[in-house]
Amino acid sequence: MEIGRAFLVGAGPGDVQLITVKGMEAIKKAEVILYDRLANPKLLDYAPSDCELIYCGKLPDRHVLRQEMINDLLVDKVLEGKIVVRLKGGDPGVFGRVGEEAAALAENGLSFEIVPGITSGISAPLYAGIPVTHREYGESFAVVTAHDKSENGQPKLDWKGLATGIDTIAFYMGISNLPYISENLIKNGKSPNTPVILIQWGTFSRQQTLEGTLSNIAAKAKEINFTNPAITLVGDIVSLREKLNWFEKKPLFGKQILLTRTGTDESELARELMDQGADVIEFPKWKKVTVPVDQVVVKRISEYEQILFTSPESVKEFFEIIFTEGIDIRKVKADFYGCSTKSVKALNEKGFIGELEGKMPLTGKLLIVGDSDFSQEYAHAEMFITSKKVIDEQFTPIFKRVLVEASINTIVLPSSRSVKTIIEGILKEIIPQQLVKTSKVVCMGVRTAETAVKNGVYPNEVLEAPNKNAVIDCLARKESELAFV
Repeated sequence: MEIGRAFLVGAGPGDVQLITVKGMEAIKKAEVILYDRLANPKLLDYAPSDCELIYCGKLPDRHVLRQEMINDLLVDKVLEGKIVVRLKGGDPGVFGRVGEEAAALAENGLSFEIVPGITSGISAPLYAGIPVTHREYGESFAVVTAHDKSENGQPKLDWKGLATGIDTIAFYMGISNLPYISENLIKNGKSPNTPVILIQWGTFSRQQTLEGTLSNIAAKAKEINFTNPAITLVGDIVSLREKLNWFEKKPLFGKQILLTRTGTDESELARELMDQGADVIEFPKWKKVTVPVDQVVVKRISEYEQILFTSPESVKEFFEIIFTEGIDIRKVKADFYGCSTKSVKALNEKGFIGELEGKMPLTGKLLIVGDSDFSQEYAHAEMFITSKKVIDEQFTPIFKRVLVEASINTIVLPSSRSVKTIIEGILKEIIPQQLVKTSKVVCMGVRTAETAVKNGVYPNEVLEAPNKNAVIDCLARKESELAFV
């Protein structure tokens, strides 16, 4: 049996676009991924559909898998001949215990690569508007663990060297030890008035910051129950934040969006919402299963007067089948329609003028092209199922964990089908029913809103123009400006 290979990959601090090209390439070819709590689970969307996903996350009060078990699991999976990715938050070499994992692989004579990532001690401050070095404020920078393996977890550091020899210090996961850190820095020569900033969930839209000084930051954090994961940055350089704070000024910063998915392809809307500063949690994760080609429909393809495509994927699958079956596309005489703007766009990219479903005449011979999930009823229609779409159940526990840590405040329903998806999620107790009641619900299109109301979901916004720009404009408006549009 062929021996596999391991990639020990830094996932970056949270923003999925901050992973390295090499790290993403490893994810895309992985057969097994062992991932941590702080690695953004959205990165797992890029893994092959048959990739095995294993959660190795650690919480402050418990470990899902202990380090020794992770080491053994890495070795076992590589010995099975698998391409294994160990996906670790930030950079694997900065408090990531990659040395222990690499040593376990090396001791067993197994092949591995270490792929660096962007560490949170640098990236979180930058997303808070603070470079960690500056010619006027700080020419030296240190990354320091804020806890150790001792009984009280208080690290034994060269406090004198840190206090007098380093301009800017980034403490990792140091909230519980803030009084200890502040006390030792002040005792060893750092001014009590030295600026400090705490940055929680850095580079996510749920990023939170708390500013103070060495003399008062511990009390401030305790007062509001500020928690990890967080970076504690100490130094005069923190004063640059007022001028350079850029990320928190994005129009959708602070928006925690649940976007219901109806297709297997990457969502352009999700990507655009993230570019505007939002965190986007997509539900559910679908995977496609091929089905035998319906030869009866293929032989009669020239008889249809309208063809309605239920998704962008169905457009791609339809033309692939037509080509594979050796049919000249000129034999297809039908007018083309799409259930969504994305479906129409997919038709346009194939060189065809398509219209939205609402403009389709209700007479004539109609063929509906899509996956087995489509449920819209047309009395005169025939169905051409191009694939079977099923929920990837590996992602259900991942989704539940993300909901616990995120604070969803917005739900976007792109289509009538997406309403069915969210209702099923509630019935299966994957999505808390209370979440729908407390979040702002945005429906893309009047038909989507009608379907939502019929199912007991009442929208706050109904967008007559169901496109991504309308969604962004809607979400960017202040609450005082909101109205049905």
